[in-house]
Amino acid sequence: MMSKRIKQVRRSIEQRKKVRGIQTNGIAQQQMFSPFVQEEEKHGYSPIYDDSGSSSTMKSKVVSNFLLKAILSVLLFLSIAILWQINLPQLEEPKAWLTNALTEEFPFAKVNAWYQETFGSPLALLPGSDSAVESKDKQAMPVNGSVSESFQMNGTGIKITPEGKTAVTALKQGVVIFAGNDQKTKQTIIVQHPDDSQTTYGFLSNIDVHLYQHVSANQVIGQFNPSKENKSVYFSIEMDNQYIDPVQVIQVDDVE
Repeated sequence: MMSKRIKQVRRSIEQRKKVRGIQTNGIAQQQMFSPFVQEEEKHGYSPIYDDSGSSSTMKSKVVSNFLLKAILSVLLFLSIAILWQINLPQLEEPKAWLTNALTEEFPFAKVNAWYQETFGSPLALLPGSDSAVESKDKQAMPVNGSVSESFQMNGTGIKITPEGKTAVTALKQGVVIFAGNDQKTKQTIIVQHPDDSQTTYGFLSNIDVHLYQHVSANQVIGQFNPSKENKSVYFSIEMDNQYIDPVQVIQVDDVE
């Protein structure tokens, strides 16, 4: 009985091989698969599975993930742009957080300087960079005038009093990381420089640059017109989170 049973199993295996297109010498001609293990497969026959489709599936998943990330990046960029155009009190806090994230964590000026040294021109993605040419002139104060409040008196910067209406210029090349109204210094511009320093120009009458614009040394960035409320321009230099006395860096007139 056992011998007869074994013969029946062998005949069944041969028949299955013929149905599946597999010759008795073991050379595969055509593969048909069954998701369930049959009784005779326990006695020496194992189906051969082809995973050629799995690699293409993985590639498809990688491409899909890349496209999804690209779409999300574009949506994020558009959302930020729209957020910046909307002037609502409840959006001031998100704007402040975003400004801090973009200015404090990303060195725009340093990246732009590297790009300019490598490719010979300012980074085209930065607004105004195509017309900004770095000046080799000696560093000068943002306005011509006398220092009416020293660094020792002010604690963070100095105040310069010009004789009349004047243009305000950037100390050296960099990227504008703030251009707007500050609680302490009113209309203010902050420029980030490639050496990780930043300069602040406050109490301006007009602002002639915009956020993330590339500026060159001695480029006009704003205007100042003395008034009864304010007769001086605020100017400060900050390096490594510490304020530096501008008078120690640039030669200026004595304090009145």
